[in-house]
Amino acid sequence: MPELCRLTVREAAGALRAGQFTPAELDRDVRAAIAARDGTLRCYAWLAAPQEFPATATAPPPPAGERPLWGVPGALKANMATRGEPTDCGSRLLAPWRAPYDATVAERLRAAGSHFLGKTNMDEFAMGSSTEHSAHGPTRNPWDPERIPGGSSGGAAAAVAADLAFYALGSDTGGSIRQPAHCCGVVGLKPTYGRVSRYGLVALASSLDQIGPLTKDVADCALVYAAIAGHDPRDSTSLAAPVGDPVAAAARPARGLRVGVPWTLLAEGVDPDVTADFEATLADLRAAGVTVVGVDLPTLPYAIATYYIICTAEASSNLARYDGVRYGRRAGAAADLAAMVAATRTDGLGAEVKLRILLGTFVLSAGYHDAYYRRALAARELMRDDFRRVFAACDAVALPTAPTAAFRLGEKLADPLQMYLSDVFTAPANLTGLPALSVPTGLDRAGLPLSLQLIGPPLGEETLLTLAGETERARGFRARKEAAWISKR
Repeated sequence: MPELCRLTVREAAGALRAGQFTPAELDRDVRAAIAARDGTLRCYAWLAAPQEFPATATAPPPPAGERPLWGVPGALKANMATRGEPTDCGSRLLAPWRAPYDATVAERLRAAGSHFLGKTNMDEFAMGSSTEHSAHGPTRNPWDPERIPGGSSGGAAAAVAADLAFYALGSDTGGSIRQPAHCCGVVGLKPTYGRVSRYGLVALASSLDQIGPLTKDVADCALVYAAIAGHDPRDSTSLAAPVGDPVAAAARPARGLRVGVPWTLLAEGVDPDVTADFEATLADLRAAGVTVVGVDLPTLPYAIATYYIICTAEASSNLARYDGVRYGRRAGAAADLAAMVAATRTDGLGAEVKLRILLGTFVLSAGYHDAYYRRALAARELMRDDFRRVFAACDAVALPTAPTAAFRLGEKLADPLQMYLSDVFTAPANLTGLPALSVPTGLDRAGLPLSLQLIGPPLGEETLLTLAGETERARGFRARKEAAWISKR
């Protein structure tokens, strides 16, 4: 049998129920992998101690159909609360803080039989596209440790890709699940806004944030998504619509579905390897009976400008709570309250977070609110109108997840605009609240993973999973990864 940590969630869950090994043995195997590899990759910001392994995991398997994640360990991004454990958001400011409650997603995963290996590294307060802006230092891409794993959920994506977690949860505000999934060659789903509870998620931009899974394949994505989705009365934005059967949807053929492609967005700034892989993937979908048509989304070129106005404005408001008075780090001796607050934030927050707070404060300030923030809100409504029109004729929209494969560590740190453009294809789904999924499809000339992004109508997760499952079967990425990684093991 291969290393147990290399199994998918479904493979591990099936073998556990068949008695091929115990939950404790599975947990020990993945912890051994973490001990061997995470010193280089730095996927984890905090690891749960082995003695915290749940005693209930040694019990006999539950009946078929119950607790589908029984005995399978996962990981949570470091901005999701778990009672009594660190939830530092990759920031010095929250290093001493221990959450007094569990996030809804943590409760639901435990109810499904899972437990957590720890919290994964992230860009501080989820502000970044490379996981280089963390108090814990950068996470490295397991495909090439000299490259970024994407961000801000880079630790989660790298852990899943490197077999250091069977699945992980990330948060996605402008692409922070899908872009790391692209860079690391895993599946990442940003559900419809409100489909997964945000209770217990430390907010970056409240109208954009959404929790979703990062997994080794589409079937696992459907399984974990099914466990965490659904209404939560503790989240006022939570949707009450039924979740359906995501697992069955992932296995269905995609024949008869229609996919729209906004070709004009790929006219410039996209790496030729990305374009070639995207076109080859669309050809495979056509061969599987999917209709591919061109569509027009004229407002999408304005998505990055719109996104960074709205996101920074909401971030500057949300981060005002970190003042050293109520919780988290507090600066030492100061002349008065204002000086203490200033010193706390100066010492506790990193440069990228300060930059975005300043940008957000500027666009909300008197004299600029109407010129920037109000116009950005209007642009977001126009984007929603564009997508409504397209979805009247198509089941999903297809784009590359990112314009390039993973870039080198440090390559874009001196040029924030180029870093922000990493989200050019992902930000529209957050602005419009739409579900979007990244599925790996191929490798570029340097042997780095590439992917397809699928955007669906509101509550269209099942359609995305069906198309992603078809893409996965057609492209055979897992076999390509195994062949490419032989020398890495």
